[in-house]
Amino acid sequence: MGDILTATVNPGLDSNVNPNVISSGTIARVDLQTEDFDFDLPPADIATEPARPRESAKLLEVGDTLTDRTVADLPSLLAPGDIVVINDTRVIPARLRGTRRGAKVEVTLHKAEPDGTWKVFARPARKLSPGDVIDFADGFTARVLEKGEAGEVTLSFPDTNDVFAALESHGEIPLPPYIARPGGVTAADESDYQTVYAARKGAVAAPTAGLHFTDGLMDAVRSAGAHFATVTLHVGAGTFLPVKVDRIVDHRMHSEWGEINAATADAINNAREAGGRVVSVGTTPLRLLESAVTMDGKIQPFSGDTDIFITPGYRFKAVDALMTNFHLPRSTLFMLVSAFAGLDRMKAAYDHAIRTGYRFYSYGDSSFLHKVDPS
Repeated sequence: MGDILTATVNPGLDSNVNPNVISSGTIARVDLQTEDFDFDLPPADIATEPARPRESAKLLEVGDTLTDRTVADLPSLLAPGDIVVINDTRVIPARLRGTRRGAKVEVTLHKAEPDGTWKVFARPARKLSPGDVIDFADGFTARVLEKGEAGEVTLSFPDTNDVFAALESHGEIPLPPYIARPGGVTAADESDYQTVYAARKGAVAAPTAGLHFTDGLMDAVRSAGAHFATVTLHVGAGTFLPVKVDRIVDHRMHSEWGEINAATADAINNAREAGGRVVSVGTTPLRLLESAVTMDGKIQPFSGDTDIFITPGYRFKAVDALMTNFHLPRSTLFMLVSAFAGLDRMKAAYDHAIRTGYRFYSYGDSSFLHKVDPS
């Protein structure tokens, strides 16, 4: 069993960690342009409500051909001995509305730091200065410690010992901006924007491929002879920030905290050694697994931050198949799926999805991607 990895993933720091990633301080392919990952998406194709029941959503199988299915068909795509990796992070009510000297301020927490402070995105961040105090409600306040780039601010919460409890009282689920809720987040959203297996508090965005699962579907997966393994990656809002640079090598990913315990690492390694595939439910388990894999394809226990950025040309060592929703144009997530299944293949898949009425983004439909060899 390997030692637990605790450092932020940065290839070159540890010879056991897969170096074929883009991370802070690592050079990416300079020929890849953000515009290479663009496509036209009609606004009407963006889902604002989930499918009901959850597993009735469409599922596009992407391999040598394209096959239209539903999520309920997932067990038929699995084989006995496959291991299905899910992310048990739980979305917290991370959006807070308050005032600073009488002026309105909105913050969205996106990453907890070891010292108890939080990285947040603030609006309007330009009017905040270190030392400012933001009042939320009932004596719940935050102090601005420092300002970063692109609206990021570091806050401390000096008047509470339990930030999560305060968020439950004063925060709201931070739905993505493309899910319009003029009257605020609904009671249905509180349930819909959470996986049925959510357990560990810390995410500010849902691992959306997992939103399609029900207890019944999980039972059907087990009946097909596949097994589940659970990891944790607290999804941060930075994952979904737009890529504003021309060359993707110039894009900086925000780090997220994740953990793979020793028992899970062993279960995944044993399944693979026995001939099973590793099937990732969403890009978040995939990113975490690829952060923790050795050059010979073994998963090590992991606890810490990862800022892994996967683009075409990357050679996957940890994951064999990927279930994932349909992503935004020019996004890091569309870059990742293009690396996994091939850029031309994914453009064809997305064109098919748009022409045949698939629904996009967090509450939208899903896909099942077979990995291609980048060579």
